Amino acid sequence: MNMPPHRTSSVNFLAAGLLPLVLLLAACQTEPAGGELGDDGSTRPSFLLTDVFIYTGNPDQPVATAMSVQEGRIVAVGDADALSEAHGDLPVLSAAGKTVIPGLIDAHAHLRNLAQMRLSADLVGTGSIEEIIARLKEHEKHLSAGEWLRGRGWDQNDWPTVAFPTRMDLDAAFPDRPVWLERIDGHAMWANTAALQAVSDNLLKGAEAPPGGQLFRLEDGSASGVFIDDAEHLVGVAVPPFTSDALDRGLEMALEEASRYGLTGVHEAGVDTSDINRFIRFADEGRLTVRVHAMAEPGPAFERYCSDHYSREDDLIGIRSVKIYLDGALGSRGAALMQEYSDDPGNHGLMRTAPADFAELVDRALACGYQVNTHAIGDSANRLLLDTYEAARITPEGRHRNEHAQILALDDIDRFATLGIIASMQPTHATSDMYWAEDRLGPHRIKGAYAWRSLLDSGARLAFGSDFPVEQVNPMLGFHAALTRQDDQLWPEGGWYPEERLDRPEVLHAFTLGAAWSGFQDKDTGSLEPGKWADFVVLDRDIMQVAPPAILGTRVEATFVAGRAVHGSLAP
Repeated sequence: MNMPPHRTSSVNFLAAGLLPLVLLLAACQTEPAGGELGDDGSTRPSFLLTDVFIYTGNPDQPVATAMSVQEGRIVAVGDADALSEAHGDLPVLSAAGKTVIPGLIDAHAHLRNLAQMRLSADLVGTGSIEEIIARLKEHEKHLSAGEWLRGRGWDQNDWPTVAFPTRMDLDAAFPDRPVWLERIDGHAMWANTAALQAVSDNLLKGAEAPPGGQLFRLEDGSASGVFIDDAEHLVGVAVPPFTSDALDRGLEMALEEASRYGLTGVHEAGVDTSDINRFIRFADEGRLTVRVHAMAEPGPAFERYCSDHYSREDDLIGIRSVKIYLDGALGSRGAALMQEYSDDPGNHGLMRTAPADFAELVDRALACGYQVNTHAIGDSANRLLLDTYEAARITPEGRHRNEHAQILALDDIDRFATLGIIASMQPTHATSDMYWAEDRLGPHRIKGAYAWRSLLDSGARLAFGSDFPVEQVNPMLGFHAALTRQDDQLWPEGGWYPEERLDRPEVLHAFTLGAAWSGFQDKDTGSLEPGKWADFVVLDRDIMQVAPPAILGTRVEATFVAGRAVHGSLAP
C-alpha cells in the first residue's frame, strides 16, 4: 500500500496551565423543591428535554423526540407531545433541534496520565527531533532551576529517520537540566545524560535491563538514553513526583477535556491508592465530572479493594477490577509476538509478566471477586491471556476483559465469544499504526490485527475507548476510525483493510452500552431509558446520518451527567 505523501495531525496543542476549567451550569440546575440530594450536597436536576432528536441506544425504542428527567434519572423517553402532557409540571429545556446521544464512555483511558501530560511538555505530532527541542525549550521557560523537564508524545515513526533517538540528541540543548520524555504509547522513555547521571554513573557504564524491559546501548556499551517498558524504572525511580496540588490542577484540566468532548464515563486503566483517593476526594467535593470505573493496579490498591469493592450511591466511582500488563506496545516493538518482528529479525517483543505469575494473579483476582482486565497487544500475549483465562475457568458473568486485543492469531478470534471475554479496543490505534504496522507484522499476521468486525461477527462483545493520552481524547475520532478505517486526512481511500469496518449503530453501541456493560454500569448508564441516570450529550450534527468526514468536525454543545450540565448548557 502506498504511503500518504504527507501525514498531518489535528492535535490540539494546549499549553500546560492555559486550559481553563470552565464547567458551565445549565438553566436546568435550578431545581424545584424536594429534589434528591447528591453525594456532594447538591440537588439533582429535574426537567423535560424537548425540541430534540434522540438516539436512545435502546433497541426497543431507538429514537425519541423528548425525555423527562426527575432528580437526575430518566423517567420517560418518547414523543414530545405525549411527554409534555404527562410531565407538564417540569421545567422545560430546549435542545434547539439538536441531536442527543447517550453519554459516551471511554472504556480504556488514563485520566491520571492525561493529568500529568497537561503538566508536561506536549510532544504529540512532532515531526522531528528539532521540533521536539523547540517545544521543550518553550516549556522550560515555566520551570524553576533544577526542575526536571518532562514531556510526552514523541513517536520516532513520524520522523524522517525512524530509528530511536539517543541522549546526545538532547544533551546539546539541555546539558545540565535532567530531561525525561515519554513516548506516545507510554511504553518507552527517552532521557538525556543529566537524567542518567542523576540516577547513577552505573547507567552510563551499562546497567542491565530488568526482566520485561530493554535498554539500548551506544557503541561504548553505555545506555543510549531510551528505555523500553520495565527498564523505564531504572531512571524513573529518581524522577521527582508532581506535587499533590499540581496533580489536582492536572486532573481538573483532564476532566474538563473529557467533558468537552462528550465523555460521561471513563474506565481508568490502572490506578494506585493515591489516584483512587484523589478521585474519591473530587467526587466528595462535587468536582468529578465523569463516572470512573477504576482498575486497580496489582499491589496496595489491589489488596485494599480485594474483598471490599468500592461503590457510591451516585455511581460516580466503582472499583471492582484489576489491570494486569502482559506485554508492551507495537510502536516500540515491545508487543510480544509468537514469531519475530518482520522488520526486526530476532526480536519477539517483551513479556512483562511471566506466565506463572500471570496465572497466579488471575487466580488471586478471581478469589477477590475482581473483574480481570489484561493488557495484551501481541499475538503471543493474547494467546497467553486466552489460555490462562480458560485454565482459570472464568465465566461470562465475570465480564473479564482483554485490554487492546490488538494482534490476534486468526484461530484465536472465536475463543473470545466462547470464553465470554470482552474485547476492549481502541479504534484510533488502527489509524495511528496503519502507516507502519504491516512492516512490523507482515501480510499474514496483519489480518488478525485491529479485527473489530471479525470479533463482533464471531459473537464477542466490544467495548471501545481511546487509550488517551496515547490517542486524543475526542471520541469522534474513534467513531470515524471504526466506521471508515481512515485517518483524519481520509487516508487511505476506501479504508485500511476495510472488511473490518463497523456500521454506525455498532460503533455507537461500543462507545455507550457496550462500554457500560464492560464496566458493570449497564443498569444505570449506556442508553437513554427509564430508570437510568440522565447521562447524555448534545451534538451540533447528526453523526448517525451525516457524511463520514463530517463526523470529524462534530462539536459537543453540552454534556450532562445525572441531568447536570458539566460542559455547555441548554436554554429553557
